[in-house]
Amino acid sequence: MARPVIGIIGNHLMVENRFAVQATGTRNLAAVAEVAGALPLIFGGDPKLTDIRDLLDAVDGIVLTGARANVHPARFATEPDKRHEPYDEARDAVALPLIEACVAEGVPLFGICRGFQEMNVAYGGSLHPEIRDIPGRMNHRMPRLENGEIHPDPEVVFADRHDVTLAPGGAFARILGRDKIRVNSLHGQGILEPGKRVVIEGTAEDSTIEAIRIEGAKGFALGVQWHAEYDPQTNPINRKLFEAFGEAVRAHRTKKTAVRRGAA
Repeated sequence: MARPVIGIIGNHLMVENRFAVQATGTRNLAAVAEVAGALPLIFGGDPKLTDIRDLLDAVDGIVLTGARANVHPARFATEPDKRHEPYDEARDAVALPLIEACVAEGVPLFGICRGFQEMNVAYGGSLHPEIRDIPGRMNHRMPRLENGEIHPDPEVVFADRHDVTLAPGGAFARILGRDKIRVNSLHGQGILEPGKRVVIEGTAEDSTIEAIRIEGAKGFALGVQWHAEYDPQTNPINRKLFEAFGEAVRAHRTKKTAVRRGAA
């Protein structure tokens, strides 16, 4: 039996300041292929390239990845600021309606970092461009050297840095079998006000929202602020998340196949 297909959103990048590309990190692909047990398929984060209806007919699940660019503030009624660029408005135009379509149709959806933030914005929530500027919050950005440069060692950058307390009896607590986990932290922007269907399932010790689910979703619809794609091959927390996502994707594929055969 062919593996299910998981669509992974692409991000707009310029190569050598000349060539426009749509790309995603290899670790996203590896997490889907090696842990979720599916075929990863990158799709364009641009409405000129991707029709949502055609996309959902072709895939069995969706991953909304992290990205350098922030969600554009106009999406949550806030003025943009050059300090918080870059933005990727084309990705916004695909991701936000795609989230609603996945939730409505039961297509498994896993949001990571920016994808987590997009899930909140899709349901009317807002973001803060620098969570560390809120009184009482820690610095959630990636580690840097004394000269301000990003630390050169990925093992340091992606090391677990703070705890997340999970909601008792929630989806994450059930999947992970515990009420507290430890995660990496590489974000500046974060959830300020949760959207109307966004259920908070995990918070850091400084109250920063770290894990969410979408209330009333017909299928898997979870988001995490940390980079779960970095090490699910070796990290038991992230492995369980991608395994649960993979199980949901296979169940959705089976259901979709049965419906198609019944209509034939």
